[in-house]
Amino acid sequence: MAQQQQDTISDTDLIEKFTKGCEASFEQLVRRYETKVHSLAMRLTRNTEDAEEVLQDVFVTVYRKISGFEGKAKFSSWLYRITVNAAFMKLRKRRQDQTVSLDDVLPQIAKQTALGQHQNAFTTPCDTIAIGHELKAALECAIAKLPGEYQAVFVLRDVDGLSNKEVGEILDLSSPAVKSRLHRSRLMLRKRLRKFYDDFSREDSLAVGPRMNRKAS
Repeated sequence: MAQQQQDTISDTDLIEKFTKGCEASFEQLVRRYETKVHSLAMRLTRNTEDAEEVLQDVFVTVYRKISGFEGKAKFSSWLYRITVNAAFMKLRKRRQDQTVSLDDVLPQIAKQTALGQHQNAFTTPCDTIAIGHELKAALECAIAKLPGEYQAVFVLRDVDGLSNKEVGEILDLSSPAVKSRLHRSRLMLRKRLRKFYDDFSREDSLAVGPRMNRKAS
């Protein structure tokens, strides 16, 4: 019963109670958001250890700076902004490209490209599985190479499903700026996916002949 009452308390009330000395209120905020923070950190870093470190860094930062939270935006937006900053700081320190998980967004992106509109009549189920794995790898590579400001918008908007307004609050961008960066990121991804499809089509066309000959014989 007590847990249900805690769950109904707003973020604002929990923050107010914490600033007045109630440590349990901060613990409730952590329980409320730790899964989402970890998920976002994992999508951006693609590294379990890094995501755990980002999670810890985020809530240490929140603990220290929460008294300065003015409530102009939602607490969740403020929290996600800290998470994005911490994740990209971690990536810069590592000096290597990482990417987001595309399991959820893969079908949607593939549908928006030529890959979702073309299938070879001679493609077997095994071929389809192989293509799917290759496409996911190509997408991950493409996402990893997006400039940071485009990658953050893409992950928050298309992967995590936040609204343009929410993404704007997190990244301190106007809605038109979010839409512009999202459009640019999708164009960059489509360009890379078309190249992947063209390369696959050339390879597949070379394999069609032998398949037809085997079928004829």
